[in-house]
Amino acid sequence: MAKSYTLLETLDYLLDSSETESCLEDTEADDSEPEDCNPPEENTGLEEESDEEYEEADADQTFESKNGKISWTTSPQPTFVWTRESFIFTSDKADTWTNKVSRVDDIKSAFLLFFPSTIQNILVEMTNLEGNRVFGDDWRDVDWTDMEAYIGLLLLAGVYRPNNEALSSLWEAETGRAIFRAVMSLRRFRRLPKVIRFDDRATRPARRESDKLAPIRDVWNLWVERLPLMCNPGLDITVDECLVPFRGRCSFKQYMPSKPGTCKFTPVSQKEGSQKEIRVCELLRRKLTMVGTVRKNKPELPPALLTTRDRVCFSSIFAFTETHSVVSHCPKRGKNVLLMSTCHKDAKVSDREDKKPDVMLDYNRCKGGVDNLDKMVASYSCKRKTNRWPMVVFSTILDVSAINAFVVWRELNPSWERGNNFKRRLFLEELGKALVSPHMERRKSLPHAPASVAVLKRKQDSSNSPGPSTEPPSSKRKRCQVCPLAKDSKTDKQCANCKRAICVAHTVYLCQMCVD
Repeated sequence: MAKSYTLLETLDYLLDSSETESCLEDTEADDSEPEDCNPPEENTGLEEESDEEYEEADADQTFESKNGKISWTTSPQPTFVWTRESFIFTSDKADTWTNKVSRVDDIKSAFLLFFPSTIQNILVEMTNLEGNRVFGDDWRDVDWTDMEAYIGLLLLAGVYRPNNEALSSLWEAETGRAIFRAVMSLRRFRRLPKVIRFDDRATRPARRESDKLAPIRDVWNLWVERLPLMCNPGLDITVDECLVPFRGRCSFKQYMPSKPGTCKFTPVSQKEGSQKEIRVCELLRRKLTMVGTVRKNKPELPPALLTTRDRVCFSSIFAFTETHSVVSHCPKRGKNVLLMSTCHKDAKVSDREDKKPDVMLDYNRCKGGVDNLDKMVASYSCKRKTNRWPMVVFSTILDVSAINAFVVWRELNPSWERGNNFKRRLFLEELGKALVSPHMERRKSLPHAPASVAVLKRKQDSSNSPGPSTEPPSSKRKRCQVCPLAKDSKTDKQCANCKRAICVAHTVYLCQMCVD
């Protein structure tokens, strides 16, 4: 009569056939547990039927979850056969996406898709409210053109990668970037982040009792609602959290020494996070499937999938229900990886050397979406050093919106900068210049640096001229039109308003406060 074996003994025999000879050598030295390496001697005459017996035993195995509420089987359930075509659906927001992107005429309009008028009004209104409260009569109200110029300078600073560079060096006349002085003064740029607000400070304490994200909640919700309208989802979508590094004071940040930046937080409150978990049953009801890793402390998992003792390298154990499948893959001795899927209903294993199951291959193919986004944000980030966590969240909104605008622009213009390996850098540079252009065109005062003056004059001349000039610029010095002709005073300067040539004797200088 054949002896019955446990599941682990059966799997060891089926999956560890390549190590049978080495196991036999060990049993000669220690005969206490011969079952771990080879079936008993009375079964040696039934070699032809042994594989079938073990396969039947494996197929009939049933696992109970740790909480005893779910029964898992080692054989796939025949209730459903998954195909990728089964879940291809047409998004109901495809028409909305087509309508929105049809308005994209240039790079700036692609970026402003993520900043509708509602967000613009909140930024301008709340910033002016805080500016009048802090600076009083010394505050000059801002409009969206001023906010565009500020955002454009942040994006340009991210392109030039001076994130940790002092602002004074960016506005330096000799070593700094000329465009920074040409847009606005350093004093004006330093004032804006001090007073930029996203809500009414007077009503914040009452809202903060139930919502930790109250200082930026309105802008955050409007921006999050905008994102699905700009996305026409495909077959595979990656969902993951985005960690934002921050070292200042924040009631819901977490200390993570294993992550770059040490202290990070996710821009959602605890109440919102518990309500917006991805529930598998809800996905199945909407005919959506998922693949992801599972933590070992989940009570729905069977204990047989958690153990790593006596597991062979590159071995996989599968468990199935009517709607779910779980695989425990052992990449090396003493370690296993658990993955759950609602779209894989078989126990297929690849022919590769590492014997990875198809569930893991599909997961690895799509899991890098959020990691790739974090990498792109880190390459050209507009974040500046600040002690206010709402400004960190706002900088993250700007970075992600710039990436999304780049994706939309490339989708609409596939031939743009074809063959260039620095497309995103060129996109951000053009976007930053497009955002600061309206502010430069209406600026009345000139900066002190000659290079910045030249940048500002070129921008204002190009905006005032009816078309591009075909005449080359003259490099000759002109006679001062204020001095008498007999003096014949030559100069290379001209008036900022009337464009008449003037010498140093007739030049009037203004201080920085008067310029602002």
